[in-house]
Amino acid sequence: MDFEQAAKISGSRFAILKGQLARLGRALINFMLEMHVNEFGYTEVYHPALVKNEAMYNVGQLPKFSDDSYLTTDELRLIPTSEVFLTSLVADKIVEEKELPIRFTAYSECFRKEAGSAGRDTRGMIRQHQFGKVELVSITAEDQSNDELERMTSVVEEILKKLELPYRVMLLCSGDMGFAAQRTYDIEVWLPEQNKYREISSCSNCGAFQARRMNAKYSSETDKKIKKYVHTLNGTALAIGRTIVAIMENYQNSDGSIAIPNVLQKYMSNDTVISK
Repeated sequence: MDFEQAAKISGSRFAILKGQLARLGRALINFMLEMHVNEFGYTEVYHPALVKNEAMYNVGQLPKFSDDSYLTTDELRLIPTSEVFLTSLVADKIVEEKELPIRFTAYSECFRKEAGSAGRDTRGMIRQHQFGKVELVSITAEDQSNDELERMTSVVEEILKKLELPYRVMLLCSGDMGFAAQRTYDIEVWLPEQNKYREISSCSNCGAFQARRMNAKYSSETDKKIKKYVHTLNGTALAIGRTIVAIMENYQNSDGSIAIPNVLQKYMSNDTVISK
């Protein structure tokens, strides 16, 4: 894990992972995506990292967070999360109620200026300008979204249980929720070095807020003439960098080596330990 050379090449809030730590990151991506697709029925998506301003506005990233995203010279923005793209897959569409819920998952690199977090987590892997993340997005009927939020949160919990990492689930008050959300759970993992829980996932039900912005509707199964706005949900499962940190701290041995969680070993040539 090299922060010094990363700073020379790219600036602050970047990191380079090499060797076994790089493989650990790749193992986490493969493990999570396979779980979401094979066990939880999500459809995997591979998508661009650049989107139009309209897509950012549709999901509530603009105008509120315009200073926190990277804007290119040709007016495209680097995504801060796969939620932007995955949710937009139903923009300006009318889907049939029988198709719902629709569930997407994707791994992507995410980009954030962290403009509003000056002085917070300036060192280490917790808060960076570029980071990898596996995202979940669900598109549901209006009467399905509350149950879908509970399901999505349980999916995140199952990943942490498989990794055998200690965690807790927090229901956020309205003042702490995101701009577009109507109900949010934060899932926090235990970090021994900081002696506290830190956010590793957030699962939100956005209701019809995003759907109204992007004109995404579904036709009623009983009466095709009735069109209602879909409900959209998103959740992180999980942020790769923060999961690496959690594994390094919770699985560290007395000699400084790091035991590899059992579920990840098959993705790392059956290695059981990352040497110091």
